[in-house]
Amino acid sequence: MKLSKLLIASDNPGKLAEYQELLSGLGIEIVSMRDAGIERAPEETGSTFEENALIKARYCWNMTGISSIADDSGLEVAALGGEPGVRSKRWAGEQISDAERNKLLIERLNKASSSNKSARFVCVIALIDRYGNEHLFRGEVEGVIIDHPRGSHGFGYDPIFYLPELGKTFAELDMLEKNRVSHRARAAQLAVDWIKRNLDKL
Repeated sequence: MKLSKLLIASDNPGKLAEYQELLSGLGIEIVSMRDAGIERAPEETGSTFEENALIKARYCWNMTGISSIADDSGLEVAALGGEPGVRSKRWAGEQISDAERNKLLIERLNKASSSNKSARFVCVIALIDRYGNEHLFRGEVEGVIIDHPRGSHGFGYDPIFYLPELGKTFAELDMLEKNRVSHRARAAQLAVDWIKRNLDKL
């Protein structure tokens, strides 16, 4: 059976655009939560990326019956004990801007006892097929936090997450470049590979 729709459990324009690109060419209609008539996302109460991704995917699948993908992603900074982690978006408060959040993280890191500025982005994708079976895919990318934001692409912590091997921050990568190396791209590629092998389950 050919998959006709896949609900992305997000209304974040940047995230939806990334998924549209990552899943292009599969003959799948990408549906946002708003498209599906879901007005708000469930509260993310999990203590891991896996738990939060499943909370969102289950919610959308239960509401619509459409095969659903959700992800939870975040930044783990070694010198901050893995923070912001699963609280990456809410770490400094709900109303704070990306720029303000990045500034606060840099300040916290510069005050840390360790001079280690290594960090990693983590993304876990949860996919629930039409039978209600749950599948998890994890992607990670290693980098370094820099003191001054660079670049105008991306969102969130992208301007301060530097990739030494490319000499650029995530925010200096165009979408094509980012979709080759990002944590979400790596997790999504695993999900896409699974979809290609299991269209009959969707």
